[in-house]
Amino acid sequence: MKLVVQEFLTLDGVSQGPGAPDEDTSDGFERGGWFVPHLDAEFERLAGTWLGEADALLFGRRTYQNFARDWPTMTDHPAAAVLNGLPKYVASHSLTTAGWNPTTILSGDVPAQVAELKRLPGREIQIHGSARLAQSLLSAGLIDTLRLVIAPVVVGQGRRLFPDGGAPAGLRLTDHRTTPGGLSVHVFESTGVAEFGTYGGGA
Repeated sequence: MKLVVQEFLTLDGVSQGPGAPDEDTSDGFERGGWFVPHLDAEFERLAGTWLGEADALLFGRRTYQNFARDWPTMTDHPAAAVLNGLPKYVASHSLTTAGWNPTTILSGDVPAQVAELKRLPGREIQIHGSARLAQSLLSAGLIDTLRLVIAPVVVGQGRRLFPDGGAPAGLRLTDHRTTPGGLSVHVFESTGVAEFGTYGGGA
């Protein structure tokens, strides 16, 4: 299976707390809910198409707990049946039980376990949110595709998907579009190691 990251970002690269002011207030973050004003029907249709490609879901602990709390009760949402029914994996060294069935807890050498999951037959293992997990798996060279949805807002604080000191990665843009609400959607395929060069134009 392909490993696909789907992440909401601000223009300044923040991925923390897109859905509500109280979604993730860790490290004193006070500006959550920045994605919601730009959400529109066109993006919801696109997100539904993406979800239709998933054969499994992979989460970090915090995102898993938020999804496990909310989605089992959102039975009227068109995505609920898919999210609730798909096999789910959560990377955590602290969880001992996970009640959002079917869920498997991954601990220990998570990149090695994810590499084993990728060898299973199927289409996509999707990471929704879970920025820290996405960062570590990108550094390990395990991410195949990045779907980044950028909201037209700068929040000025919060956890970023690509922090300073992260490992470089080469990417190739394969699709991009904008939605009526101002969301900018970029799809990248991983190309391995990032390339660097020197500009020699002119002479």
